[in-house]
Amino acid sequence: FVNDEPINIPILDMNPQGYEEQCARLDDVRRSRDNEAVTRCLDDLRQAAQGTENMMPFILDAVKAYATLQEIMDVLRDVFGEYQEMTII
Repeated sequence: FVNDEPINIPILDMNPQGYEEQCARLDDVRRSRDNEAVTRCLDDLRQAAQGTENMMPFILDAVKAYATLQEIMDVLRDVFGEYQEMTII
């Protein structure tokens, strides 16, 4: 069976103003948070990731200290690296 009709797939169109507003809110959070607490939580997460401890409590502590997802993922990426799929030709 072949369908010759064109397929119309709606594309999500993001509001550029919403992007700017979200970046401004993120900047406000970064300015108002306790950066020493964030650093301490990220260091604790790094130690847990290097060991055998459950990392979830350390991730939650980092989130509660207002660490960003990027900051948390940077720590985990530093410890575990990035997965590279093996290419077989």
